[in-house]
Amino acid sequence: VLAFWVGLFAAIVCGSIRRWGKVKTVWLIPIVWTGIEYFRSALYYLKFSWLTVGYALPVQMSGSGKYSVGMYAVGFCVFGIFPVLFYWQKLKLSLIQKLVVIAVVFSIAALFLPGCAASKTKMFPSLSLVGVQLEFPPVNLIPRLLDQALAKNTNAPIFVLCEYTLDGPPPDSLKNWCRKNSRFLVVGGKDPLGTTNFYDTAFVVGTNGDIVFKQVKSVPIQFFRDGLPAPEQKVWNSPWGKIGLCVCYDLSYTRVTDELVRQGAQLLIVPTMDVMEWGRHQHELHARVAPVRAAEYGIPIFRVDSSGISQAVTASGQVIAQTSIPGNGEIFSAQLRLPIRGALPLDRYLAPLCVGITGIVMAILLFLTWKEKRAGQNAKPAQPDRPVGTGLA
Repeated sequence: VLAFWVGLFAAIVCGSIRRWGKVKTVWLIPIVWTGIEYFRSALYYLKFSWLTVGYALPVQMSGSGKYSVGMYAVGFCVFGIFPVLFYWQKLKLSLIQKLVVIAVVFSIAALFLPGCAASKTKMFPSLSLVGVQLEFPPVNLIPRLLDQALAKNTNAPIFVLCEYTLDGPPPDSLKNWCRKNSRFLVVGGKDPLGTTNFYDTAFVVGTNGDIVFKQVKSVPIQFFRDGLPAPEQKVWNSPWGKIGLCVCYDLSYTRVTDELVRQGAQLLIVPTMDVMEWGRHQHELHARVAPVRAAEYGIPIFRVDSSGISQAVTASGQVIAQTSIPGNGEIFSAQLRLPIRGALPLDRYLAPLCVGITGIVMAILLFLTWKEKRAGQNAKPAQPDRPVGTGLA
């Protein structure tokens, strides 16, 4: 499935070169790459955003908050090197002129990137959060583990457990724990829908023991029994500000997290399920998402996994606390400073435009190919030349 998109990119670029030549085509390379990367990551049914250029490179390249270019723009810039090099060869510059241009480019980059890496948005006071990493724990064991976490973090107001910690809504034992200790608890479970369906839900249990907020998973994993998609997205108006909840893989979909940021989310809490048997490689790949997403929006992220790697990430994309693999029962905590609000990166406008241009180029190439084949089918075969007679009887 992943190889198909690389092959499609190569086919479009090579087809364009054959049609219009290198000079007219080379500028399409970053556009086509970005269009395909965004389409396969965010738009079609089997959308899958991992293994992209934006996740592979350092987080600081995506910027921070309103200064962010975004992960798709990082891919655009990397593939933009090819047309730059191509046209660079066409320029008749002396060695000194080339060195001056290179020095100017590196000077601008040296000034710009450090400014992007540090968040420049005004911050609210910090919020303390505690996560407990558990994978399918017995329900009667959870309050005892929460007591242990509370003993180590007596001033923390919010405790977080992973996706599918519960096989249903929060039971009375957890509601009583919140009521007794005057703490908020974010926990993943199932919200039943009839007798056969359910919503994969992140519940927020308040200090009075009531469920004060819940958010359903927006994009259930394809081919899994993962519940029905969320009918709507909202942010939790908590005592500390607006907090967005997205469940597990939702963090990988920019169209899901973008909506939370548009609604003013100042922090993302992400209950996550990464089963231990999926392996270290899967856990490490998934752990690339939160730092990039935090840097893109300029808001912190607190992600609690089932078996590692759980993370507390600052608004600049710096991981300040994380757990190990498998890390069953590990407790981690962090104080995260909430900005006044996050901001969408610039590539959220660039990427859809690249999708549109890529679609138009594909349509033109397919139309010209179809037109040529049709013309070849309608053409009459040439008659063979008749031999010249000798005039002899």
